[in-house]
Amino acid sequence: MKFDDYHIAPEIKQNLETAGFKRPTDIQFKAIPAVIKGEDVLAIAQTGTGKTAAFAIPVIDKLHKQKSSGRSEGIKCIVMVPTRELAIQITEVFTKIGQHTRVKTFSVFGGVEQGPQIAQLEKGIDILVSTPGRMFDLVSQGHIKLNKIEILILDEADHMLDLGFIKDIQDLIKFLPKNRQTLFFSATINEKIKKLAYSLVRNAIRIQISPNNPVAKNINHSVAFVAMDDKRFFLERVIKENPDSKILVFVRTKVRAERVYSALERMGIKSLTIHGDKEQSDRLTALNEFKKGNVSVLIATDVSARGIDIANVDYVVNYDLPEQAENYVHRVGRTGRGTQKGLAVSFCSPEEKPILEEIQTYLDKPIDVLKISTTDYSQTLDFTADTSNDIKALMKEIEDYQSIKKKNKKK
Repeated sequence: MKFDDYHIAPEIKQNLETAGFKRPTDIQFKAIPAVIKGEDVLAIAQTGTGKTAAFAIPVIDKLHKQKSSGRSEGIKCIVMVPTRELAIQITEVFTKIGQHTRVKTFSVFGGVEQGPQIAQLEKGIDILVSTPGRMFDLVSQGHIKLNKIEILILDEADHMLDLGFIKDIQDLIKFLPKNRQTLFFSATINEKIKKLAYSLVRNAIRIQISPNNPVAKNINHSVAFVAMDDKRFFLERVIKENPDSKILVFVRTKVRAERVYSALERMGIKSLTIHGDKEQSDRLTALNEFKKGNVSVLIATDVSARGIDIANVDYVVNYDLPEQAENYVHRVGRTGRGTQKGLAVSFCSPEEKPILEEIQTYLDKPIDVLKISTTDYSQTLDFTADTSNDIKALMKEIEDYQSIKKKNKKK
């Protein structure tokens, strides 16, 4: 089936064709008809499957047709997301698909002044994309009216629960009309998520894509056993052996991100960092520079692992293994999106082997091991451009890791 076969507005069909969308992905094929019919949807699909377009296409179509027939103004759809970056990304997708239609989409999120956001809200919009915290603030202040909401969408719902947004979500639901359509999208499912989902949806159409294969088939992923204080040399090697590749590097903490950045700088390698301590404007600049290819290496914490769609990421490097096994899936899912092939390599130190075992259990299969000979390992260290020998910094990294490990055990 092609998008041209759907009974959607010609403007949307033209926008999809311009953007290179020809045939729907599995999640789009299953979700779009249900959303158009007005059904509630509970969708579980791995990252990179086209979830955003699965709800954006039918929602824009419905609201465009409503406005064309002279229906009343006001916010008709709310999309709740866990992070600022995801709010911006989803707004871009809605705007691209909704070009030349009567539908206006806008996003609000924390970390920036709310004045300009309020001014735009007062001009009138149809679809609001927001993080729960900022939305709750603006609802409380009376700047967002929810009485005309017809569609509620929760995207990356599992991550919203991880970030502790459940109370904000439950409080906001009280303001919404009971007679509404609810679309619930999540990359993973567990009892907690199920409980939230079924408290929001009614007789929902349940859609589950590739439940037994959490990592997309077109990602080749492997692990290399590397000492904690040698990781930067192997990262240098990956980057220099792939000079034309776009490489996304994941680290455990904000401090680690800046240390890796400094190490690469000493090696003459240009990179940028993105993490929670950065100003929102700096985070967006780094993301845009990486997306455009002006900088080919981006160092990130897990704040960037969920839902962010960056085109043509060739490599994901897990410089540190994630503390939670499921975050491995979200990290490597930044490459190999859609029909493209992707490569993911993880550096595993002896201290991280228990985490690797957890990840392999979660995946229900082993990750291929990259064999590094003693000679090859030595040469990687010998030919580095990093001439510093900051033992104190290296020891601090190991101490930081041990400290995090102890805290997790206490939890």
